[in-house]
Amino acid sequence: MKAMLAGFAAMILIGLGAWLALGQMGFSVEEVSSGPNVRLE
Repeated sequence: MKAMLAGFAAMILIGLGAWLALGQMGFSVEEVSSGPNVRLE
C-alpha cells in the first residue's frame, strides 16, 4: 500500500513539474500550435 501511494505521489509531482517547466520554456499548446495567422487573446 505504501509503494502504491508513493507511486501516485511521484506521478503527481512529476506531472506538475513537467507542466510548469514546459509552460516556462514556451511549449504550451497555444504557443506551439499557433502561427502568425492565428490570433489568440
